[in-house]
Amino acid sequence: MTSSLHQRAVVADTHNDLLMAVAARPPEQWAAFFRERWLPQLIKGGVNLQILPVFIEDDYRPEGALRQTLRMIECAHVLAEGNQQHVRICRDAAEIDRALDDGTIALVLALESMPGLDDDVELISTMHRLGVRVASIAHFGRTPLADGSGEDATGSGLTSHGVAALREMERLGMVFDVSHLGASGVAHVLELATKPLLATHSSARALRDHHRNLTDDQLRAVAATGGVICVNFFAPFLAERPGDMTLDRLLDHVEHIAAVAGVDHVGLGPDFIHEVMSDLTRPCCEGLNYRGVDPKSAIPGLEGPSGLPMVTEGLLARGLPEKDVTKIIGGNVHRFLGELLA
Repeated sequence: MTSSLHQRAVVADTHNDLLMAVAARPPEQWAAFFRERWLPQLIKGGVNLQILPVFIEDDYRPEGALRQTLRMIECAHVLAEGNQQHVRICRDAAEIDRALDDGTIALVLALESMPGLDDDVELISTMHRLGVRVASIAHFGRTPLADGSGEDATGSGLTSHGVAALREMERLGMVFDVSHLGASGVAHVLELATKPLLATHSSARALRDHHRNLTDDQLRAVAATGGVICVNFFAPFLAERPGDMTLDRLLDHVEHIAAVAGVDHVGLGPDFIHEVMSDLTRPCCEGLNYRGVDPKSAIPGLEGPSGLPMVTEGLLARGLPEKDVTKIIGGNVHRFLGELLA
């Protein structure tokens, strides 16, 4: 049973790759597939504010990355136009608030690692014109802008083009996302940033020593910018042993980040990989591992957004005050975007 608090609160998800699943269909099916497959889950999960990242699979890199990026952005606009009574792409804080007031899900477009832009920093402005308001500059590997966390051993910061990308994003009023960025890159961004930072889907390294998670020092530093760290639900990033990949372990990460960074700096960035992969994986490829983990690993009940009320109920059951839970499940992200996209 969904708690009344969850129903009353703004629920924000800062990372759901559902665009990958929708864009894999023929264009004439985009709006209907979203309406039939994903919209019911978002509604059941109580999602009011959804950041939609554009992530480009390796098959498209390098030559087709920019074309696929544009195709997925178009997909987002088409699914929104075909479901206007339910979702709306928002470019600024006022549009987000109008959508929430109307009972419509506010969609905010994002780029994950700026695929296809490479070192053409001027194209960030093009992406901004198309509605993109959040972006990161690396994934697991190396880009012309920076190294991802999977390349931590290089010890490298942002390239000169990466620095230019950060400055351009700040000029345009875009949100800089540090998730997936290598440790030295995070440190470099923290030195240079003049605006608050967002980690759209990163958990606590103190609880799970994985390069995709943030250390306590990094958590405190991102919070000190006025930023928000949104907890990743992907089970292998929360615990090493399958038996420990539980809702309680997820809540441990939420509470740890709240304790270290402050309760005003925590959000939810689920990254529902299981649900997206279920839409994309052909029968021939079932059981395929990616970088040593099963991409369909998931906390039971949290395979997709319909399970989000479990998080609210779990936090309340642990005795967290309602006002803190409200901040964690969406209030902090709503406030953050309200300030950055004003």
